[in-house]
Amino acid sequence: MDDLDYAHSLADDADALTMQRYRALDLVVETKADLTPVTDADSRVEAALRERIASERGGEAVAGEEFGVEEAEVRWWLDPIDGTKQYARGLPIWATLIALERSGQIAVGVVSAPALGHRWWAERGAGAFADGAPIRVSGVSRLEDAYVSTTSLAGFPRFAELASTVAVARTYTDFWQYMLVAEGRIEAATDTVMNPWDMHAPRLIVEEAGGRFTVDDRLYLATNGLLHDAVRAALLPA
Repeated sequence: MDDLDYAHSLADDADALTMQRYRALDLVVETKADLTPVTDADSRVEAALRERIASERGGEAVAGEEFGVEEAEVRWWLDPIDGTKQYARGLPIWATLIALERSGQIAVGVVSAPALGHRWWAERGAGAFADGAPIRVSGVSRLEDAYVSTTSLAGFPRFAELASTVAVARTYTDFWQYMLVAEGRIEAATDTVMNPWDMHAPRLIVEEAGGRFTVDDRLYLATNGLLHDAVRAALLPA
């Protein structure tokens, strides 16, 4: 099984596990040391995928949100549930993020959101797809026509300033805003805090859809490319 097919099969396993516990009355929700929530589904998914990778892909490491980061030339980056806050409240905007890194470069990325009924993926050099159809960023080139998003407005005054100059400013939270950029639904998505397991799969999908993704101090920015410099200038320093 090639890398992309294997990533899809991991996502299938994750979807089955997450949907079993989605909106469960006995869902266990705890608070981690960084004050973010974690559910029993987060832990079950990452543990299951780690076990499978260890048994089927010898020599390939795993770096995940819940159980730590291993170092290796080839490793799988896992975010079992991106959007745990939504998951814990029964909202559908959450996904499992899976990325394969080879020699420091992300080669494959899959974002699977079963409660939304959608899956996005990309393979380096082969384009980006949503539910099997090719996707492409938008051709909007004027800031005043742009739709932009951020995960959270808290502590991000520059985004509020940008909002007054664009057509629409919203909070399309977590992974979803980046998939909307890749699909050409919005022109820019931004955040002030991301971890590697949050970023790798969405970044590859945005870039393979023709967009740009840059990382600055407290500014993670994905755009359609045409508006990247203007949005970045408006938000820095974040």
